[in-house]
Amino acid sequence: MQNIKKYLAEFLGTAVLVLIGCGSAVITGDILTIALTFGLAIIIGAYGIASVSGCHINPAVSLAMLINGKLKVKDFFAYVAAQIAGAFAGSGLLYAILSCTKAPTTNLGANGYGELSAANITLSGAILVEIILTFIFIYVILSVTAKAENSKIAGFVIALTLVAVHVIGIALTGTSVNPARSLAPAVLQGGEALNQVWVFIVAPLAGGASAACIYKLLNMPCEETSSKTKVTRIKAKK
Repeated sequence: MQNIKKYLAEFLGTAVLVLIGCGSAVITGDILTIALTFGLAIIIGAYGIASVSGCHINPAVSLAMLINGKLKVKDFFAYVAAQIAGAFAGSGLLYAILSCTKAPTTNLGANGYGELSAANITLSGAILVEIILTFIFIYVILSVTAKAENSKIAGFVIALTLVAVHVIGIALTGTSVNPARSLAPAVLQGGEALNQVWVFIVAPLAGGASAACIYKLLNMPCEETSSKTKVTRIKAKK
């Protein structure tokens, strides 16, 4: 039952992220507004479901947690399935809402490069941007969630980081850094967005995996050494 609750939380959190994040992209079109909305969605998730599932709401985050030993293989696949299902639910709700207005339903906030990019970024540029932005985003997540004393501010730090990467990435690729967030809108939009979606699945996963490996290289030995030092001191006192 506890596992089901975690998966349901990931489903709901991802649905909210896609609905209001991509919704702001479709409805407002303003870079700062879109960036802030995605950040607010993270805050909603962090303080709504983090105590249940950790609020990954992103396959790239779950992959990083798996690599760093903070998520079991079984849970990883279940998390990703729940996140993808949640993303489709969020995109579906956005489509339903837009259908009740005069706004076109052909744009659901999918990512893109070339003609689908405001900056007309190239394929290689889009891959590079998504790897770098995802790396930054997930490295911060791993760092701020590593210590229990950061729990009260972690949601805000992660949200502000997501805002920052969106500010620079929206005009370039629309900013994915999240395969689930990219997959659902692209599938529902179809056409060129669907043809390009592989970039926004592969690149964020590569960025997340890179962040996990670098974090493990730079921080894990220090954490292990610190733990061993504490144990030694305790034994010495005894």
